[in-house]
Amino acid sequence: KTFDALSVTVNDEVIYRISDRYIQKLTDYNYLMDNTTSILEYLKPRYNLHIITNGFQEVQDKKLANSGIQDFFQQVVNSEMAGVKKPHPAIFELALRKANTNPEKAVMIGDNLEADILGAKALGFHTLHFDPLSREDHKHCIIIRDLIEIKSYL
Repeated sequence: KTFDALSVTVNDEVIYRISDRYIQKLTDYNYLMDNTTSILEYLKPRYNLHIITNGFQEVQDKKLANSGIQDFFQQVVNSEMAGVKKPHPAIFELALRKANTNPEKAVMIGDNLEADILGAKALGFHTLHFDPLSREDHKHCIIIRDLIEIKSYL
């Protein structure tokens, strides 16, 4: 689609090679936001931690392993296994089933207002919007700028 938008003709074989290479390189970048490890160390003994992601399972598994944070999480629910992407309710419902909980006992902490926050709120989750660059201003839920702020709200 990108090449089409740029009016550049590229055969499918080249596009597939570029796509495969992109997926390989994507897992090489394992940047963690400030205070990621410290907040996970605080949360792990107190809460059951799970991830809901629109990312591909292979990529997410490698990124979690390469960044050294995979052991903090009990479940990783991705759009591949759910068959839909956030904000579709089915991915949140799958996550709730896998966590064996209900939305009233769940907190979604996400960085995307539409996919994470509004998607989770529609099912009754509590939400915290992580917006470190102060791009959003809304009244849908509490906005945090630093992950360490999670301690103040749980």
